[in-house]
Amino acid sequence: MKPLKQSAPRKQQVLIVDDHPLLREGLACLINRQADLAVCGEAGNARDALAAAAKLKPDIVVVDITLPGCDGLDLTKELRKRYPKRPVLILSMHDETTYAGRALRAGARGYVMKGAPVKHQIHAIRQALAGEIAVSSAIATQLARQSGHGGSQAPGKLLSARELEIFYLFGEGRNRGAIAAELNLSVKTVESHRANICRKLALRGAPEFFRCAADFVQDEIQPLAG
Repeated sequence: MKPLKQSAPRKQQVLIVDDHPLLREGLACLINRQADLAVCGEAGNARDALAAAAKLKPDIVVVDITLPGCDGLDLTKELRKRYPKRPVLILSMHDETTYAGRALRAGARGYVMKGAPVKHQIHAIRQALAGEIAVSSAIATQLARQSGHGGSQAPGKLLSARELEIFYLFGEGRNRGAIAAELNLSVKTVESHRANICRKLALRGAPEFFRCAADFVQDEIQPLAG
């Protein structure tokens, strides 16, 4: 009697959402090399991501923040609303000291920088799948400090993810054209967001806006400097 063949363990299925095809391809290659992980699909924007999530039923969705049309934090909220048991991991080039906390509040199970070592990125995926919070030790310390001092600053509570992104970039000293190019927006759209930020934060005029933006950047990075 021939022995029964044992089937290989099922690999956890990963959906990658990023608007850069080369990055998706590179990340997919890394994930597919793992014994316990496999990429089941890719998407370059939020609409395609929602369609792929419904069709492919991945075990985890890895999402970039900067996406055309709808940013990754809003996509994360929608994914969590539709699939509350399905973890979302943010993988982004944006500074974790600014966005990690917002990502977790949006429902993500973790935040990892694209510049982090590959082993850290893969480990973060496994952590999120296991129900753990996947952030760097520095961010874990920052979040603990913030929770002990009343939470995030007012801009983090009042602004949308896109507005916060633009506000932070202005605070770093970027001009409208540079921000528009980086976020794949028109200068007019950036100006519209700036006007909304001024209204929500009750800022009067450009000098106050830029001063507040610069202060916000410093406030966000201060917890890691102490």
